[in-house]
Amino acid sequence: MKTRTAVLYAAGEPIRVEEIELDPPKEHEVLVRIVAAGICHSDHHVVTGEMPTYLPMALGHEGAGIIEAVGPQVMNCKPGDHVVLSFVPSCGKCRYCLSGHSNLCNKGSSSTLGPQLDGTFRMHSGETNIGQFCLLSSFSEFTVVPDISVVVVDKEYPLNRAVLASCAVPTGVGAVIHRAKVTPGSTVMVIGCGGVGVNIIQGAKLAGARMIIAVDIHDFKLEMAKELGATHVINAREQNPVRVAKGLTDGFGVDYAFEAISTPETIGQAAAATGKNGIIVIVGLTDAKVTSMPIPPMLFVLSQKTIMGTIYGDSQPQKDIPALLALYKDGKLKLDELVTRTYTLDQVNEAYNDTLQGRTIRGVIEFK
Repeated sequence: MKTRTAVLYAAGEPIRVEEIELDPPKEHEVLVRIVAAGICHSDHHVVTGEMPTYLPMALGHEGAGIIEAVGPQVMNCKPGDHVVLSFVPSCGKCRYCLSGHSNLCNKGSSSTLGPQLDGTFRMHSGETNIGQFCLLSSFSEFTVVPDISVVVVDKEYPLNRAVLASCAVPTGVGAVIHRAKVTPGSTVMVIGCGGVGVNIIQGAKLAGARMIIAVDIHDFKLEMAKELGATHVINAREQNPVRVAKGLTDGFGVDYAFEAISTPETIGQAAAATGKNGIIVIVGLTDAKVTSMPIPPMLFVLSQKTIMGTIYGDSQPQKDIPALLALYKDGKLKLDELVTRTYTLDQVNEAYNDTLQGRTIRGVIEFK
């Protein structure tokens, strides 16, 4: 079948929207009609070449849609089901899935390499095989994905909002709840208030943090941070985040610092802003060429600090995506407010430009 898809052919080039050929699903695969896809900065790391990967690549890893058809041996979903896509497949059998860390599933290690799990391709342009980012390629009218990459959700949830539970929300909220395990009454700093950062703020509020300090360079994002639970905001162009955080905490520093931009400078700020026994969590993706951070090792010994990374917020998609949507239904988690602007598929490059210029919290491509 034919489908219109957003494809990157070479790093540094604009994303092309074109009609390509899509094969039917094979064993343990499903055909999904995409209803909504989120604009996440991770795809842009492929565009710039900061994340080396197979090319050409059909982009998009935050998606939600409706099952159109299933291949042989598919048991977890059926045509007509509403699904949220998980950018890390969960096999349920490897050591990581069995230990409660399905975000680290062994099947996910090949998700940015291009082909599907069996090593073959479903998307083609003439004789050229097109890879699928994170096995998904949600910037497409239709896509074929592994059955272990879909999470069935109740049809009561609007898919143009449920789509945020595909990546941004579990990554942010999970970083707080599952990875750092923020305790009630603690102090938290969040550096970077984009689509993931604001969900770290929501997670900190859910965890009962008494002080949540939001840091960004865009006043628009800082205003949204306050709406979502930040108690204090810092524009890093106008104030020194470390100095202000120390002042707000009587000189001690914060208990937890989350870094959602992932530059050496901002990671260093997160480390410096934490107090003794503090926890620093790196959430965003750095350029693959970055190999060092400006953090003195002595800091971790004398102050007993901990630095950790997280992917997907240490979440278990099959369990946590429905749980997050239930919190949305109960009014305890905000999704509607996160969508700043909607786009058509043909506006994908414009959507990323808006993201890079700090004009959006989360942009969403909606398909008719």
